[in-house]
Amino acid sequence: MNLVARCPTCGTTFRVQPHQLAAKGGKVRCGKCAAVFDGVSALVDAEAARRLAEDATARSDDALAGDSAPEFLRPARVQRFAFLWGFLALLGLAALLGQMFLHFRTEIATQWPDVKPYLALGCELLDCELHLPRRPDLMSIESSDIQPDPARMNVVVLNTVVRNRAPFAQDYPALEVTLTDERDYAVARRVLRPADYLRFGGAERIPQGLAGGSEAVVRVYLEHAGPRAVGYRVYLFYP
Repeated sequence: MNLVARCPTCGTTFRVQPHQLAAKGGKVRCGKCAAVFDGVSALVDAEAARRLAEDATARSDDALAGDSAPEFLRPARVQRFAFLWGFLALLGLAALLGQMFLHFRTEIATQWPDVKPYLALGCELLDCELHLPRRPDLMSIESSDIQPDPARMNVVVLNTVVRNRAPFAQDYPALEVTLTDERDYAVARRVLRPADYLRFGGAERIPQGLAGGSEAVVRVYLEHAGPRAVGYRVYLFYP
């Protein structure tokens, strides 16, 4: 025979056996709040206790779903807000990935050439430029010298070798050439773009860039007016 007792302190109902009541003189301890009470006087009908418990659960659900409950506790709205936040998070992630692809488009095209046509198409739509890598730290001037042109006054000939030390092709760099006098003061300065120093020997190679591990031999005639130049400085850079 199952008996049901209700704790007078917290209202919790639980089953008790007659021999348990007899062994402790009717005293029982609540398993939820640990209160000790007279189990005999706290006995209730088992079926009534079950109905009370079900009614209490149903009232709790109604309160959560009803208009009197706080809005953030309403199940339907919680689901809608969760869906909205998830959708916004996906949009943010897509925008972030798009920005990363746009910012690192050159590196991505270099690492995965098969993706390059899609990046080029994206740049056409976004009005951006997809160029070859530009790593001046992997470009170097291997040798250079300047000599006067014996056939023309105030003209010098620049000879230099530009080497791409990267394992991949890079854009041809720009060269800045500074002519100096006896005191190492600048008497002339000129910036040479690839189209300037390759126009007489390899301008068609500019779109393909300088292949990885290869060299470009540059020979340029520079004209200047003013004090005689006896020295020079030359370095490469990307504008």
